[in-house]
Amino acid sequence: MYKISQRRYLGNKNRILDFIAEIIKEEVGNFNSLCDIFSGTGVVGEYFNTKNKKIISNDLLYNNYVSLNAFLNPEPFNEVKLLKIIDDFNKLDVDESNYFSDNFGDRYFSMKVAKKIGYIRENIRDQFVNNFISQKEKNILLTSLMYSVDRIANTVGHYDAYIKKDIKKQELVMKMLEIYNDKNSKNEVHNKDANLLVRDIECDVLYLDPPYNSRQYCDAYHLLENLSLWNKPEVFGVAKKFDRTKIKSDYSKISAAESFDDLIQNAKCKYILLSYNNMGEKGNSRSNAKISDEDIIKSMSKRGEVKIFEKDYKAFTTGKSKHSDNKERVFFVKVKV
Repeated sequence: MYKISQRRYLGNKNRILDFIAEIIKEEVGNFNSLCDIFSGTGVVGEYFNTKNKKIISNDLLYNNYVSLNAFLNPEPFNEVKLLKIIDDFNKLDVDESNYFSDNFGDRYFSMKVAKKIGYIRENIRDQFVNNFISQKEKNILLTSLMYSVDRIANTVGHYDAYIKKDIKKQELVMKMLEIYNDKNSKNEVHNKDANLLVRDIECDVLYLDPPYNSRQYCDAYHLLENLSLWNKPEVFGVAKKFDRTKIKSDYSKISAAESFDDLIQNAKCKYILLSYNNMGEKGNSRSNAKISDEDIIKSMSKRGEVKIFEKDYKAFTTGKSKHSDNKERVFFVKVKV
């Protein structure tokens, strides 16, 4: 089975979950609800997910929204049926070309594997349209496919480019997900701009993990976004990306500090935790932080006294930069009433 954490993802928080938990234990204590408003893969929300808590997850990218629903949405599903479908998918040998193989075969995957991925994605769509699987079951199958694709992709962990060497012979093998639906009864999952969503929700703990720099997540994961949406858009360039104008994050633009301040001032919560590392001006220009410490403290101070916690942390980079003194920081505020 795939666990929610078994996906390579830029800036993932797997290694500092205990650190975040320690801060919440000391500074917050018991709480009833947590909003992970830049969820990514959703590991933070899943870490705190229990029967008596409400976890609100959100991500701007649809492929993450699909996975968040698969793991954290409370809707029921038929595991026996899904295991049979997955087993049938794994036994497939596909010869026909399709949208996916035409665009991504012999690039991110071998042509044989790309044909299989495209066939499976189309089959998932057909089963959903014909009411053989529910929305939750569709999300589980899509998430299994994306996690399986990620394991064999001819990349360094994201899809900004593919490795221009002979593609290793690897098979696509899907697995069921490890889902604890009994913990999900109070949960919500959203696919919205964080600055819009924050105006519509309330929670005890608001956890923020926005993009740090100019590297857009929709660029790094365009292939998975394309695969999950399955609108079959025209793609272009060497990396075969589609038009991502509508899903560019403001937190990777020059206006990031302004967007951050807007979010902080409109948050309806008791506590705010922000994860933000100290890349500063150490990496290449695309890696430099878009929001300065001064901007962070200025915005958060309007809501209460700011505390800063630090932990040494080896970041997941693109492989071109090394930072031996990189630290993950958590900025904390108890919101003044």
